[in-house]
Amino acid sequence: MTKIAILGAGSWGTALAIILSRSLRKHEIALWARDETLAASIVSAGENKTYLPGCVIPQSVFVSSRMETVLAEADIVLCAVPSAHVRTVFSAARNYLPERAAIVSATKGLEPATNLRMSETLAQVVGTRFTARIAALSGPSFAAEAARGEPTAVVVASGGKSASNAAAESLAALIQEEFAAPGFRLYTNDDVLGVELAGAMKNVIAIAAGACEGLGLGHNAIAALVTRGLAEMSRLAVALGAKPETLAGLAGLGDLVLTCTGRQSRNRQVGVQLGAGRNLAEILAATHMIAEGVHTTSPLLALARQHNIELPITEQVDAILHHGLPPRDAIRAIMERPQKREYR
Repeated sequence: MTKIAILGAGSWGTALAIILSRSLRKHEIALWARDETLAASIVSAGENKTYLPGCVIPQSVFVSSRMETVLAEADIVLCAVPSAHVRTVFSAARNYLPERAAIVSATKGLEPATNLRMSETLAQVVGTRFTARIAALSGPSFAAEAARGEPTAVVVASGGKSASNAAAESLAALIQEEFAAPGFRLYTNDDVLGVELAGAMKNVIAIAAGACEGLGLGHNAIAALVTRGLAEMSRLAVALGAKPETLAGLAGLGDLVLTCTGRQSRNRQVGVQLGAGRNLAEILAATHMIAEGVHTTSPLLALARQHNIELPITEQVDAILHHGLPPRDAIRAIMERPQKREYR
């Protein structure tokens, strides 16, 4: 029986534990919660009332705040912690990771201090012996819907300079087979860079989309912003070496549409409240959930500057979040940019 250890008992980590308990293959599932009180609460209530209320966690899922116990003899380790904490958590986990384990990042974001993607951060932390065994899981997937068994399709990507094509395909196929469950469908992909960049960038565009709604703007504005947001995402990702088709797929367009339009999107909700005139610090203080897009604008702009790529929407979102620009002025700045061809 395959043992899957999930580090991070937020909404997505908890949802993955529930999904994998329904997998077509039998698993031993262990879920790590950083907070001992949260772990005890999950065990007692049979659900994660803090991050995923109303979704029953099967008794077969082992929940603990003891990392060494959760990771013991794990075949697959799932990373479901916020991007800003991946390095710290896996630095602590490194000594407990079984050497044979595959690592799957289910975190969508960039490391704020280094601008690194999650697979790059994990490779740095756990050492070169694991590099060929790191994959990324992404795509349009609200945690509550997936946990309830509603149809969800995602992408698992594996590959990179240090991994052979055969090893990458083998790892992606392994995860696809192990994670498949009723209502949960996985597609394989070898473009880790594109999958991870898309997962990070769509959160920023979703903040802008939410701001449009908060300002009371109509469907025309949202449609234009989503479309030009996809162009912006594609421009940077392809410049860095991603495949254009990845941005048109589940990890790109699919997740962008979901995050920009779905009411469960935390990033979109941050934008809605900003558009309505609320202060960012006030918005963030009122929730225990993480909106990854808030911390992603600066790393994205740093990458864009390195490659001389324009990211007009990301620039305006960064100005709203970190420089006090009123959302209405940001939208006006985007609309008043010089006229240009749609495609170059």
